[in-house]
Amino acid sequence: MKRLIFSAFLFLATARAFAAEAWWPQFRGPNCSGVSETATPPAEFGPGTNQLWKIAVPSGPSSPVVWDDRIFLTGFEDGKLEVLCYARKDGKLLWKRPVPTTKLEEFNATEGSPAASSCVTDGKRVVSYFGSYGLVCHDFSGKELWHHPLPLAETAGGFGSGGSPVLIGDLIVLNRDMAKSGSLLAVHLKTGKLAWETHREIPQSFGTPILWKDNGVNEIVMSGSLKIKAYDPVTGAERWSLAGMPSFTCTTPVVGDGLLYFAGWSPGKGDSPMPSFAQMAAQFDKNKDGAITPDEVKGTWLESFFRAQDVNGDGKITAEDTAAMRAMMSKGENVLVAIRPGGHGELSTNNVAWKQTRGLPYVPSPLYYRGHIYVVKDGGMLSCYDAKSGETSYQQERLDAIGNYYASPVAADGRVIVVSLNGKVTVIEAGGTAPKILHQADFKERIAATPALVGQQIYLRTPTTLYAFGK
Repeated sequence: MKRLIFSAFLFLATARAFAAEAWWPQFRGPNCSGVSETATPPAEFGPGTNQLWKIAVPSGPSSPVVWDDRIFLTGFEDGKLEVLCYARKDGKLLWKRPVPTTKLEEFNATEGSPAASSCVTDGKRVVSYFGSYGLVCHDFSGKELWHHPLPLAETAGGFGSGGSPVLIGDLIVLNRDMAKSGSLLAVHLKTGKLAWETHREIPQSFGTPILWKDNGVNEIVMSGSLKIKAYDPVTGAERWSLAGMPSFTCTTPVVGDGLLYFAGWSPGKGDSPMPSFAQMAAQFDKNKDGAITPDEVKGTWLESFFRAQDVNGDGKITAEDTAAMRAMMSKGENVLVAIRPGGHGELSTNNVAWKQTRGLPYVPSPLYYRGHIYVVKDGGMLSCYDAKSGETSYQQERLDAIGNYYASPVAADGRVIVVSLNGKVTVIEAGGTAPKILHQADFKERIAATPALVGQQIYLRTPTTLYAFGK
């Protein structure tokens, strides 16, 4: 009976998904794909170019979520967490609602935020997640419908939460991978009551779950440290897993051409080996006592990443910490992989259609668009592969937009859009044997949020501003 009821929910959800195709209902739009098949945004846009409006917004790297005449964001302002709703036509603030917290989760001051997760909506309700609080649901007028508090998120290295809630069937599904006691959980959209929670023996990951029709069977797929896994959406039971993934993951899988695609990279192997303690001590151990302390790294690049390197949490970095970090990193495999449907249990190489090991993304998720897979690597290097065969169309082609990349690529109307962390936007013609750049714009401001594509508009968020561009 439970499965029959959920099948009915999925039928209704399918009808709702057709409506959602015209909107951008969650992180990266429909099923976190990054693709709109209905949007026709301008090929050229940027500050002063095809700009419809811009407004000041609270800080936060969460991505805009758009439905009908509303835009939803999460924000962090004056030490408070908020859910915000804006009008699409002019950016006017329609409402904002504070989210009560007794303590903020620990987060990386430069790379993270306590308002990092994007909202999700079904067109009637909007659900938001904060690692400092849990889940909260409002209607489109801002009235709170329910809340589902969760224990304070304690993330590896104190980076803070990264994944976003998604709507699958009639459930809100959330990745809660943490330093300890991680899980994948689902609550009912209408009530906020727990449907199921599945323990994950996986340290911190920052991706978001997606839905995959695996040979006609619905599965929730979630990446994670060393393995990617699939779960039954009715019970949360694990269905299959595939090893050989990075030591920790920031990216979200995508689907297309009957396959599931995952791409991820983490430091410690290949072109970015983990430094030895001797190498780190030579730079930072000023008193030569065999330990690196917070005061010795103040004002350096290591200050923001100190907690991540202090593996045993004793307030200092020693050779023991470095050895433990190197051991963990060495287990991972950096890879772009296409997974065949029909797998059960522990998958083998027979379930892999193809894979690539160059040009891999650290934070941006892969993009499936019109028969091709696109990935962008830090340094501004774009690669494109045939989605079915894995044949290389081009690999690690520089975009004249150097720097790191956090926002994930998106696509509409035959164009692919990539955004660098230092604020440079590149619009590329889809397909081809080399990236054909159609337009570039420089926002001269950090951009970590993924753009949203709806109708003839594109919505883009910086740490201070929400922009709307259109023809």
